[in-house]
Amino acid sequence: MTKNAITVIILLTFFFRINAQENHDKYADYSRTINSTIDALYMVISGEKGEARDWELMRYLYHPNAMLVATGKNRQGKVGATYVTPQSYVENSGKWLVENGFFEEEIHRKVEVFGNIAQVFSTYQCFKSKSDTTPFMRGINGIQLLNEGNRWRIINIFWTQETEENPIPEAYLPKL
Repeated sequence: MTKNAITVIILLTFFFRINAQENHDKYADYSRTINSTIDALYMVISGEKGEARDWELMRYLYHPNAMLVATGKNRQGKVGATYVTPQSYVENSGKWLVENGFFEEEIHRKVEVFGNIAQVFSTYQCFKSKSDTTPFMRGINGIQLLNEGNRWRIINIFWTQETEENPIPEAYLPKL
């Protein structure tokens, strides 16, 4: 290996470490607790039509091997699951979210923790604008998180939408 190649590798390694530290410093408060991590998850995908999202923050919230898993019935009525990475989600849905406006709002949360892992059942409702009063969709996100010592990271999100044949159970709705 040439001296120039070694220099480039050292400089790139230094740059990526500094960049990673800057992202950590910039976003650290978003992942200190389970609550702050879940709140940031909803915040990062929500916004008015034409409003940019902070995809860097979204990537920060997720573990590098995380998956987003949507479930439901296809047109033939068969239940299945679609798996995507956070990056694939941004590439496939990010433009739509910005062009159409999308707000996902949590209305109930149930948290279970054991050691460094957590499972959150988070009931949500979706709107096209913050000013909308009637949601166009509701469902439940099953969110698995890992505590890495100084922060929580999303390992997976597994969700399904509410349907007439599959209404959200009372236990996962806000208490009136």
